[in-house]
Amino acid sequence: MGPDETDLVAAEELKAKANSAFKEKDYTAALVEYTKAIQLAPTSAIYYANRAFTHIRLESCGSAVADATRAIELDPKYVKGYYRRADANFALGKFKLAYKDFRLAAKFAPHDPDLRKKLAETERVVKRLRFEEAIASEEERPAAETLDLASLAVEGSYAGPQMTGSEKDGYEISLTFVEAMMEHFREQQILHRRFACQILLTARGHLKALPSLVDIPLEDSQHFTVCGDVHGQFYDLLNIFKLNGLPSESNPYLFNGDFVDRGSFSVEIILTLLAFKCLYPQHVHLARGNHESKHMNQVYGFEGEVKHKYNGTVMDIFRELFCWLPLAHVINKRVIVVHGGLFARDGVTLDDIRKIDRNRQPPDDGLMCELLWSDPQPTKGRSPNKRGVGVAFGPDVTRAFLELNKLDLLVRSHEAKPDGYEVEHNGDCVTVFSAPNYCDQMGNKGAFIRFKGADMIPEFTTFAAVSHPDVKAMAYASSMFGSSLLGV
Repeated sequence: MGPDETDLVAAEELKAKANSAFKEKDYTAALVEYTKAIQLAPTSAIYYANRAFTHIRLESCGSAVADATRAIELDPKYVKGYYRRADANFALGKFKLAYKDFRLAAKFAPHDPDLRKKLAETERVVKRLRFEEAIASEEERPAAETLDLASLAVEGSYAGPQMTGSEKDGYEISLTFVEAMMEHFREQQILHRRFACQILLTARGHLKALPSLVDIPLEDSQHFTVCGDVHGQFYDLLNIFKLNGLPSESNPYLFNGDFVDRGSFSVEIILTLLAFKCLYPQHVHLARGNHESKHMNQVYGFEGEVKHKYNGTVMDIFRELFCWLPLAHVINKRVIVVHGGLFARDGVTLDDIRKIDRNRQPPDDGLMCELLWSDPQPTKGRSPNKRGVGVAFGPDVTRAFLELNKLDLLVRSHEAKPDGYEVEHNGDCVTVFSAPNYCDQMGNKGAFIRFKGADMIPEFTTFAAVSHPDVKAMAYASSMFGSSLLGV
């Protein structure tokens, strides 16, 4: 028995409230109202497609695919159902699936200009993928090993920061240089490609020598800071350093992945962090996030930004360097820090993580994927992750993992939180996120954690976003995310 007229009227009112919340970028509220509308009128394809779009905005692309699929089941000719599923799959880097759905949508709406634009963009990406697959060779040397630094002459007209040394004898990275570079970046100036590549190659050497799980010892008197996602928000990174001091041998840091994408100063962020890694290799630690990957960089802006500020060769070196970022860190044998979360199976040990061959693009499943993509859930057990990648894991999973590996705490990042951090799973799991007002629109605070070696109890500092130049988030991202409209 279907909904009566009263339910249908109420559902439309809820949809209108949801649409209004969506337009105000209050996606959490929109999600609640669309869900209420679906409960009253569960056969409306429009409600499912609109909720799918809301899931995309909340980065829950797995849930978006499920809702869009349900919309298509309810109305196989409903264009927005295919459209939303394609958007979600594109965001996940599943370009061939996205292309298939955009082609189906185009059959029903052949003159829709936005749809035609997205179809053409996706077709270009798929053709590029096929070309790359066709020419791929295991024998191909990494770009970092073929780059001739001596060929990157520093022109006399270059007025930016310079490393000590010379082109003939080589350059060295000093604290004076790094501080001048940060000020140069603050003024929206580009570092010379010669010095950028020097940072990349030097940092690559340090990262390549590390295991997939890095153990970090602390003396009782030492402190240690963990930051979460910074996502190209360079001016907020400067604020972290203002609040907590620059990285140094006496002020060590771990940045827990997702340095790049979305924010439009990702080049400045990653070069700064890599430069500090070169200065203090034992005291500055960098973990891989799910956005330190080829597909994410193609979609969410980093590749476009690097090619705008430098060129494709520099992007190739970044891509290779990301594959050497460690996947996990254990601080003082008590706290494990990973970007995403835990695993789809029980019994995973620290040695299992150490054995992961990380020098690759992240796979779609398995331990490496789950470390980068998984999320905690409040209920026990495991569930499919709302992102469509990794797994959702409950408090019992966290407790079992910590007990097996004789650890006290899991720290992870990967999710924006209103206060910049959240303590879950009966205190066993902490999320820290360091990009305030994420994407210039979420209104959240940022946070970082400070531990003392003597007790390893997390101490949280929260902070608000600071102003930045008028370059919007996602300025270099794929054009796919520029003009989608609700199927109202």
